Amino acid sequence: MRRATFMEICDLLSPALKCKDTKMRAALTVEKQVAIALWKLATPDSYRSVGNQFGVGKSTVGVAVLQVANTIIDQLLSRVVTLGNVQTIVDGFNALRFPNCGGVIDGKHIPILAPEHQGGQYINRKEYFSMVLQALVDHKRRFTNINVGWPGKVHDTCIFRNSGLFEQLQEGTYFPDQKITVGDVEIPIVILRDPAYPLMPWLMKPYTGTLDSSKEQFNYRLSK
Repeated sequence: MRRATFMEICDLLSPALKCKDTKMRAALTVEKQVAIALWKLATPDSYRSVGNQFGVGKSTVGVAVLQVANTIIDQLLSRVVTLGNVQTIVDGFNALRFPNCGGVIDGKHIPILAPEHQGGQYINRKEYFSMVLQALVDHKRRFTNINVGWPGKVHDTCIFRNSGLFEQLQEGTYFPDQKITVGDVEIPIVILRDPAYPLMPWLMKPYTGTLDSSKEQFNYRLSK
């Protein structure tokens, strides 16, 4: 991470993270809190090891990581993970030869340590413990919507159907009401997905089974 990026993050988080000294001890600076959290998030080091790096106790590391992470969610998430200019996204997918597309959605398993008493809920189909990140991305692969925290055992389709994104897409409120006509069918702005998801008027997935040349061409464009 460049120093300028680090300082920008510290400036943005400073109002929520700045602490006052007490008679017992000097408060950690914002810069040190952010550095501790970033180090822990970027490495497999233990809390004790990170504490040794920064000259603090392991409990202080735990507090710093949680405070910084929660502040990032409260202060920065909506600035970074946002839909942005829909027409720019649609034009970007048009350049990839898929018309009226507003994004691509998929799930990612984030490895975790097994939680006590409910580890079985977090074992995914590849037999390791995980939480699921569902992400919608634009034509430049930037996150525009995320949903994270479901146990790894839960299927992508279940997560999707229980997300706020699904509800907004179903209600037609996530994207502008911008339709095009393909053949004699009106098509709203759609998102793309692999065959595991259901086919919806606003959710396109590849054809399966025996394919003719036109279906193969459709699958090629969607996959690309």
